[in-house]
Amino acid sequence: MAVPRYQRILLKISGEALMGSQSFGLSPEKLAEVSNDVKTVIASGVQICIVVGGGNIFRGVAGEKIGIEPATADYMGMLATVMNALALQSALEKIGVATRVQSAIKMETVAEPYIRRRALRHMEKGRVVIFAAGTGNPYFTTDTAATLRASEMMCDALFKATKVDGIYDSDPAKNLLAKRYDRLSYQDVLTQRLNVMDATAIALARENKMPIIVFSMEKPGAISDIVTNKGVCTIVHDDE
Repeated sequence: MAVPRYQRILLKISGEALMGSQSFGLSPEKLAEVSNDVKTVIASGVQICIVVGGGNIFRGVAGEKIGIEPATADYMGMLATVMNALALQSALEKIGVATRVQSAIKMETVAEPYIRRRALRHMEKGRVVIFAAGTGNPYFTTDTAATLRASEMMCDALFKATKVDGIYDSDPAKNLLAKRYDRLSYQDVLTQRLNVMDATAIALARENKMPIIVFSMEKPGAISDIVTNKGVCTIVHDDE
């Protein structure tokens, strides 16, 4: 692997990304693919923490549509992220990568509580820390949780894994002429309403000068490629 350009990163993976070609749940093949890529990055000396979503199991918005009270629906979504975090932990440890799951909702039987200094020590020791249960509060997305944890962990960048290789001016699946951006400012994302992350997450990243790197995880080795500046991506960075 080439020399990495980052020393510590936060990887944000959606629950949907862990489905693979399935329509629901977890794909063992995709879990293994992501885990092997993370192992390669760790072996190069990069420290990684991960925030995983839960949309492959349950989404708070879906709960609201069937009459579940919004805050309760969001808590249910947070529990789905814990399930995904435990699955990813199992896949990583199966290939020899030391991990810790930290949950923003206390559940000591299956995960550590979120403690910032403990998480930092884990990463310094080469462990992958997987943050579950979002921020622990309803009405906040896992994208906001990822931006918050990336800032708290003093990461060099937030890696946002999606199904496309960056940010486009329109949906590339629907518009063959959609334009991909190489670089954008936080303000560009907000004013153009480029829905790669919610406005709260973008504003928090801007406040903390946290670069956001948007890339596709559709092919194996995608994380390694971006870490070594070889992959295709969009970088959202400071306006200055």
